[in-house]
Amino acid sequence: MFSVLDDINWPALAIAAVASFLIAGVWFAAVIAKPYAAALGRAGTPAPSPTPVTVAGPLVCTLVTVLTSAVLVEALDITGTGDAVVFGLLVGIGYLGAMTFQIAINPNFPRPLYYGLLNAPYFVLTSVLTSVVLVAMR
Repeated sequence: MFSVLDDINWPALAIAAVASFLIAGVWFAAVIAKPYAAALGRAGTPAPSPTPVTVAGPLVCTLVTVLTSAVLVEALDITGTGDAVVFGLLVGIGYLGAMTFQIAINPNFPRPLYYGLLNAPYFVLTSVLTSVVLVAMR
């Protein structure tokens, strides 16, 4: 069932990963920059300087997430755009969104629900985008 690596459209995977990474840049640096700082208890303080881990880490995680979705799209034989959207929502809400809240619910996050509400939409959006790109370019 999961011997589908040869069937994955690698250019589609790359496009979905790059698009997700670019959306992350816009989402976290522009759309929610100030509320994000507030959710982390850092309102009014300068953003930490980027490091190799904070730049490369999200890219690697995005690649792993997109690859996982590509494997599942192939293994589940998802071929229609509607099914791709449903799959993207299922993964985005059921795994990525839920994990965002689960990670935030600890004493290190002063406003965990706010943090989740700011972050989860990005993961749901990019999960749907990834699924649609993978299916459309199949």
